[in-house]
Amino acid sequence: MWTVIYIAKNKKSAEKTEQLLTQEGMLTKIQPVSKGAAQEDGYFEVLVPEGEAEEAQNIIYESGY
Repeated sequence: MWTVIYIAKNKKSAEKTEQLLTQEGMLTKIQPVSKGAAQEDGYFEVLVPEGEAEEAQNIIYESGY
């Protein structure tokens, strides 16, 4: 099961977070919060498998997000 671990203000920020986690060997995916949102604007969720959620949050915190 996928778990939301971060909400980004836009797609670019979500992709940056996704890249950080991927470099650490984590599976990630991003999705818009609202289905009606523009492709680049609006909030995006960053998700990881449930078992990796705590570790992913620690990586984000330690990176200074």
